[in-house]
Amino acid sequence: METVGAMPGQVPKLTKTNYGNWSIQMKVLLASKEIWEVVEEGYEEPDGEAEAALTNARKTALREARKKDKKALFTLYQGVDEATFEKISEAVSSKEAWEVLQRSMQGVDKAKKVKLQSLQGEYEMLRMQATKKVGDFVTRLRTLKNEMKRNGETIEDVSLMEKLLRAMSRKFRHVVVAIEESKDLTQMTVDELVGSLQAHEYRMQ
Repeated sequence: METVGAMPGQVPKLTKTNYGNWSIQMKVLLASKEIWEVVEEGYEEPDGEAEAALTNARKTALREARKKDKKALFTLYQGVDEATFEKISEAVSSKEAWEVLQRSMQGVDKAKKVKLQSLQGEYEMLRMQATKKVGDFVTRLRTLKNEMKRNGETIEDVSLMEKLLRAMSRKFRHVVVAIEESKDLTQMTVDELVGSLQAHEYRMQ
């Protein structure tokens, strides 16, 4: 899976394959600038007469909302390439631009279902190779879990741990059996289970 690869403080760049990660990082960036709220909720733009009738306090609030919206919109512009910019260039607000990107990059429900089916198949078939490290394998499992969540399916931690134990390579068989017989996975965290497996991995080195 392609990652965004932005340095701290930089605007993450949207590509054809990284919308899930890009949207998460962009939300955090916009929130850090205190402008995510205007993207998520928008603001009411009054007509000329209505604006003229506003109190000074409301006029000040409106100017601030407009300023935040334009700042957010420009940040979104910085996070896309020229082709994608054309899709949002006519958006009149950051909220509208964000929604255009959502529809464009996430696709229709049918496409998401196809993507989810592919991810489910990969998740079920995934097995740890003997030459792989526990940490690398767990990272791949978590990546698939997150991708499936973005496409409509949530995997609970207990299910993830059960999958992890089933998918371990043969050299972990006896430790897997020991964990299954002595541990209640509902009373463990994923990190605790991974720690146990990594401790065994270290002893085998």
